[in-house]
Amino acid sequence: MAHPRTEKRSVQDAYHGVSVRDDYRWLEDWKDPEVKKWSGEQNAHARSILDALPHVPAIRGRLDAILRASSTSYDHVSSSGGKLFAIKHQPPKQQPFLVVMDSLGAVDSARIIVDPNTIDAKGTTAIDWFVPSHSGKLVAVSLSKGGTESGDLHIYDTQSGKQVHEVIERVNGGTAGGSLAWSPDDKSFFYTRYPRGKERPAKDMSFYVQVYHHVLGSSGDKDSYELGKNFPRIAEIELVMHQPSGQLLATVQKGDGGEFAHYLRGKTGRGWKQFSDYGDKIIQAAFGAKRDLLVLSRKNAPRGQILSMPIANLDPAKAKVLIAEGKDTIVSSFWSAPSVLATDKKLYVLYQLGGPSMIRVFDHSGAPVEGPKQLPVAAAGGMTRLGGDDILFENKSFVEPPAWYRFEAATGKTTKSALATDSPVDMRKVQVIREMATSKDGTKVPVNILLPPGSKRDGTGRCVINGYGGYGVSLAPRYRPYYAVLIEQGVCYAVANLRGGGEFGETWHREGNLTKKQNVFDDFAAVIEHMVARKYTASDKLAIIGGSNGGLLMGATMAQHPTLMKAVVSFVGIYDMLRVELSPNGAFNVTEFGTVKKPDHFKAMFAYSPYHNLKDGVAYPATLLLTGENDPRVDPMQSRKMAARLQAASSSSAPILLRTAADAGHGGSSSLTERVAQTTDAYAFIFKQLGVDYKDPGAQ
Repeated sequence: MAHPRTEKRSVQDAYHGVSVRDDYRWLEDWKDPEVKKWSGEQNAHARSILDALPHVPAIRGRLDAILRASSTSYDHVSSSGGKLFAIKHQPPKQQPFLVVMDSLGAVDSARIIVDPNTIDAKGTTAIDWFVPSHSGKLVAVSLSKGGTESGDLHIYDTQSGKQVHEVIERVNGGTAGGSLAWSPDDKSFFYTRYPRGKERPAKDMSFYVQVYHHVLGSSGDKDSYELGKNFPRIAEIELVMHQPSGQLLATVQKGDGGEFAHYLRGKTGRGWKQFSDYGDKIIQAAFGAKRDLLVLSRKNAPRGQILSMPIANLDPAKAKVLIAEGKDTIVSSFWSAPSVLATDKKLYVLYQLGGPSMIRVFDHSGAPVEGPKQLPVAAAGGMTRLGGDDILFENKSFVEPPAWYRFEAATGKTTKSALATDSPVDMRKVQVIREMATSKDGTKVPVNILLPPGSKRDGTGRCVINGYGGYGVSLAPRYRPYYAVLIEQGVCYAVANLRGGGEFGETWHREGNLTKKQNVFDDFAAVIEHMVARKYTASDKLAIIGGSNGGLLMGATMAQHPTLMKAVVSFVGIYDMLRVELSPNGAFNVTEFGTVKKPDHFKAMFAYSPYHNLKDGVAYPATLLLTGENDPRVDPMQSRKMAARLQAASSSSAPILLRTAADAGHGGSSSLTERVAQTTDAYAFIFKQLGVDYKDPGAQ
């Protein structure tokens, strides 16, 4: 079927002496009725093809059975006031919800504190994050709607589950996130918030996040300013309170590029002291057990080293090296659990092993001791202290459902807790193979292959390959029950650990960002070629899939190597690199991608920008682009422009489809119904293009 016609309205821009034509600039303005009409026509066209694909009802039914199965899983487990708090996923509920349990042995009697499904039956309200008070009697929760991630703060009583106290507006967003830390007495809290009212011009309302202090029972309008007036426009702030001392730690990231500054606030009225600045290569800090800060530094140590710095003398230059750099990378992730956790006598440190990860244990002198036993080819994380030297941690693998484990330091015993996922599918017969592809410049690139039982390596197998390669994010092993829908049909699934990620430290990240971003695309192309050369698959039986920065990867790979794959599925992708920094979250991405204002950055971005490197008359592969109307992280106009340009350029009869979801954003807070619908469209599209004749798995 012919694609809907898209009018060209050419605009010329000049960048450092280079003239660049943009035929579809007009599609950027979502307020324009013509753009909404065009989007509706594209959606109707996509639906006319997607709904008519073979076996759609059967595929949807299988995905529905898996994703809506009465199984449970737990995320973001934390301990406070002798209680455990967790986000519980329990299909067929549309959204996960917040629960509290009195102990690790009381999982079955957990109480629901906040259930977005009762707040909003449509499933469009989501929990952004939560922070329990030190006593465990109260919990602060950010709630947002429609995938916007624009969250307001609500306080709940953990015993009754009732909302108490006042609501604080604009505490979370899709650009700089949000954070909160309770005061030691639980009578107030420190939090980050975005500008309100006329505090900033309209163009700055998603920027300039600052720290405020709120006293329970008072109006949010009376909250006192604490920190941030001199921070960068693109500052992202994380707050951590040390209850015993009443000291507050603020970690400030400049955009998304991995540069940090750190501040420590003394007890009430003693002000803030800065002890690191951007470019110092101090990535993370956490409170130790000896009135010190445990600092993760990459100065002269790209894989990371742990320093001990006395709080009484906040001078990184005089800090003691506690755990020296090793061959593996100490994990650093701004918005997740810390990479180092101090208990009474132990230090728990999370290491990245090129994709898989593990926890290693040290005493307070930095000497290694026996650590928890973990699954092979797995990812550990989410460390939380249970008391004394015992911890709770999560373990994930490709084929074993995730679970939380208790490690008893005194005995060295690792025990699986009741906080475990009961999966509706069995993936244990899937073979996991880890191989190394060789990139264009000789770099060895890991690829993890999930091979269906009975697969033959003769070049006839179907395969889907996923990648990301950015922001220092590591693609760790993770269990996704819906992969079973691919595996059951004999389709292998491969995950590539590309440069730009954090799998092998900061050097690995820096080799794939800014002017070196092309390395990411070379790595992914090498992985595809490796899979073909090793006869796992062939190019006409292969699809690639990715999202967000991984959507950029999909677009660039397709533009540079249109014959390497048969189909492309790209979620909420970035495609026009010359315009990305003009959107609110795009400004935060400048530290990762660069800016057109700098000649060398422009040259690099223009050379790989998918939107600008599509060529008329080339037979591009079948492509499905998916986006959400309310995406705060990647402007949906990116997908609109890419769809229009790709439809105009391609000479093949393969479909180029754009699917835009209402009441949806970047994907993380999507309802269960929307996740089933998106995955159905993606898998049905892939099966059609790869020639998979879907068969009922129960009849096989």
